[in-house]
Amino acid sequence: MNGNFGPMEMKTKLVSHLEISRLVLGIWRLIDWNKTHQELLSFIKESVEIGVTTFDHADIYGNHECEAAFGKVTKNNSLLRDQMQLVTKCGIKLNTNKFPERKLKYYDYSASYIISQVEQSLKNLQTDYIDVLLLHRPSPFFNPEEVAKAFDQLKSSGKVNHFGVSNFLPLQLESLQAFVEEPLVTNQIEISAYSLEHFENQNLDYLISKKIRPMAWSPLAGGELLTPKTEKGTRLIQAVEAVAQELGVTQTEQILYQWLLMHPSGIIPILGTGKIERIKTAVDSLNIQMSLAHWFQIYNASTGKELP
Repeated sequence: MNGNFGPMEMKTKLVSHLEISRLVLGIWRLIDWNKTHQELLSFIKESVEIGVTTFDHADIYGNHECEAAFGKVTKNNSLLRDQMQLVTKCGIKLNTNKFPERKLKYYDYSASYIISQVEQSLKNLQTDYIDVLLLHRPSPFFNPEEVAKAFDQLKSSGKVNHFGVSNFLPLQLESLQAFVEEPLVTNQIEISAYSLEHFENQNLDYLISKKIRPMAWSPLAGGELLTPKTEKGTRLIQAVEAVAQELGVTQTEQILYQWLLMHPSGIIPILGTGKIERIKTAVDSLNIQMSLAHWFQIYNASTGKELP
């Protein structure tokens, strides 16, 4: 483990019957990309062609508009659908103009609501099935028996192939798994060189023990690791630039992606860009060979201190 880690495959398995891309494309800002129908279709196709075949959605993204915008351009293209894996989430009820009767934002994990939201996502995405359905956030009011009832119905009807969670802590995931027959295939959590929460709260250790691969949202810390505005961000990017220089890498974000990719938990970064060149840059990060010493150089810069 003292040497360099070699290039990585573009595909990875979450479970035996579910293969996804090693990088996932997040769709939550799709509306903000302001792409025409043809531009969006070309963007999706090109992403698939270069190996980023998994797309991360949620029912609430873009004020409930992103799924439908995506489905509108991919409909009637069975070949493209066969090449893609669609992930979506449910459970958050937004206080939005789309639902004026709601007086506040809250979470709903009743069986009826989960099923109704999947039906809506299927309609929006114009597809017959969801590859992976995630519960968007843990809730203080959560009945796993209700969730299990929904999962069983969605699985048996062929509307959802696999299930997972997002932003759950170990005991929350374990509690749900105790009631659900299907293995939970991922936990989508915030992970970056800037955000070490799940290294420190033992969530990544737990996921390793259960052989559950995490997806990492905000892998560049919302841009803080590209244009830092904090002392920590500045310190981190200096360490990343030093590693990049040693490795002959010109794009520092590739180092940040590789830092996540090489972790033994099998972290799967979610890209948040609408620019194909940025996706290509991220894909190229799979070929970088970073040493364990490099990894800890960046980790130490994040914590601001040496290991004990």
